[in-house]
Formats: sequence, C-alpha cells, structure tokens
Amino acid sequence: MTADFIIEALKEAKKAEAMNEVPVGAVIVKNGKIIAAAHNITETLKDPTAHAEIIAIKRAASYLKNWRLNGCELYVTLEPCPMCAGAILQSRISKIYIGTFDPRLGACGSIINILQNKNLNSNIYIKWLYNNQCSLILENFFKSKR
Repeated sequence: MTADFIIEALKEAKKAEAMNEVPVGAVIVKNGKIIAAAHNITETLKDPTAHAEIIAIKRAASYLKNWRLNGCELYVTLEPCPMCAGAILQSRISKIYIGTFDPRLGACGSIINILQNKNLNSNIYIKWLYNNQCSLILENFFKSKR
C-alpha cells in the first residue's frame, strides 16, 4: 500500500513540474484512503508557504473538519523543510513516508530532525522510502534550469 501512496504523491509532483514549479507532491491518508493531495504552487501563488505539505495539511483539515490530523499518514516525495516539518508537528500527523532526502533544507533527519526531537516533545514515525523516481524528477527539473 505504501508504494501506491507514494505513486500518488509523484503524480502530484508531476503536476507541479508541468506548471514549472519545483516538483514536490504530497498526499495525506486516513484509514487507508487518500483524504488530501497537493503539489507545490509557490511560484504560481507567489507565496513562500505554498508547499505541497502545507496545502495537503490544509485540505485534510478541511476534509476532516478538524485541525488535528491524528491517525493520518503523510506521503511526500521530498523531505519536508523546517516550515513544513513544523506544520506536520502542529497538525498531529502520526506517520510520514518520505520519497527522498533534501540535502539543503531537510528537517526530518538529513540536516535536522524536527519531527523526532525530544526538546519539542515530538516523536512522529518517519519511514524513508528512498524512491528513485522521487529523486530523478527533482534532479531532472533542476538540470533543466541550469
């Protein structure tokens, strides 16, 4: 099932790529069902907070009519940044599945780990998927920009 959900997140990343956005996608799952999906739209909205994870969290909260996303799982193609990790922490998401790491701004273990920080009283389950497609879509996007 995990592979199916990261594939759905990749579909979202491809939507971002088609819009000339950094190709990151996210889906939120509750009880085995996708309740929210999103992709980056920071350039489109001219909004630095319009990351896939933030938008997916907002949509999931709207769907559940509750800001607490207890029991929800987040599948995201790229390791969340500090802003997104903070939103994940605040929303009470239970588990996160990450397609690939972010060597510049990763906040779930590669650079820093906000989600499993005893000082923040947080210990969200993190599973690294090391999905080659998640890495390649980003590599190809940035190669095309250089």
